Amino acid sequence: MDISPLARPFPELPAIAGAVPRIARAGYKNWGRCDLTFVTLDPGTSVAGVFTKNVCCSSEVELGRDQVTLGRARALVVNAGNSNAFTGYRGREAVETIMAEVAAHLDCEPSDVFVSSTGVIGVPLPQDKAREGLARVFAAEPCSWQQAAETIGTTDTFTKGAHASAMVGDTRVEFSAIIKGSGMIAPDMATMLGYVFTDANVAPAFLQQCLSAANEATFSCITVDGDTSTSDTVLAFATGKAGNAEITGPDSPGADAFAAALHDVCRQLAHLVVRDGEGAQKFIEIAVTGAKSDDSARRVGLAIANSPLVKTAIAGEDANWGRVVMAVGKAGEPADRDRLSIGFGGVWTARDGQPLADYDEAPVAAHLKGQDIRIDVDLGLGGGRATVWTCDLTHGYITINADYRT
Repeated sequence: MDISPLARPFPELPAIAGAVPRIARAGYKNWGRCDLTFVTLDPGTSVAGVFTKNVCCSSEVELGRDQVTLGRARALVVNAGNSNAFTGYRGREAVETIMAEVAAHLDCEPSDVFVSSTGVIGVPLPQDKAREGLARVFAAEPCSWQQAAETIGTTDTFTKGAHASAMVGDTRVEFSAIIKGSGMIAPDMATMLGYVFTDANVAPAFLQQCLSAANEATFSCITVDGDTSTSDTVLAFATGKAGNAEITGPDSPGADAFAAALHDVCRQLAHLVVRDGEGAQKFIEIAVTGAKSDDSARRVGLAIANSPLVKTAIAGEDANWGRVVMAVGKAGEPADRDRLSIGFGGVWTARDGQPLADYDEAPVAAHLKGQDIRIDVDLGLGGGRATVWTCDLTHGYITINADYRT
């Protein structure tokens, strides 16, 4: 598979004290690569998570939702090549088997073991392969975050990671994060498999508060194709090994810096997923202002971002702003045709409900020939604003998904 033209190089990610990744081959698919990722987490690690709202979700998601409320974690297992979704009791048994095997290995509770799976829907995860893979990974040497990121991928064309840091009092805390995602991406949380590891000392409740807030402005503001996966999850793990005074709430020293760094790393990851959108040739940022509320602005932005007509127009480098008008009108949100303004690449094409008399399409056409595209929409109704991100829609998306199982 060709690497996306929008790909970014994998960054240097620091080791996170208290979090050790390993990889092995379980053989979930007939591919010559590792497909099982195992991260051990020191006792005392806090965890937070956001999960898909797809009602046909996997057992991994159902169990994870319950586990994350306990606020503690000792291990993460990620299976690639088989989503284990829509597999009934056999799928749940497979997850519980993995949790029990890891718990016995680490002498912890099964509920401390988080499991994610990604791949084809409707095939139970084979327990024999899972056990064999776990035996191999238990004996494996620690690996890099880049190797772990490569192992969790499926249709990804490039390996994705992000780094951030923050000063909490006099202590520098680090964030290393990896993610997979390329298609079946829509903001119904979660929409990919993403994992953030930090050495900060953070209470679980505040970690969850920060991750949920970051999600609303990052992962829940991206879309590739409008489809929401049955399996996907974003988890944040805080080992506490940096030695800072515990961050227990927004008034704790360094809380703002911690939250900002977590938001930054989530935004980086979200953008990387869009940049690897299946068949993508262009990265599209849609900025909506003048809405009745921020939520309304986000929904308008997503209506534009999910429009096949808008996405194909961008793919064809066609400044067809009428398609943006259409998408705004169908969003089901407050809008006034005679106050609506639309622009591309910083150039307004229409203001207050009508085309500009002196509109020159040449700079817009030049902008659309680039890889990074910006669409501005001002509804003229209020102070609500939001930014969402998507990619164009090309024949490559059809080719990838028509041949996905073969």
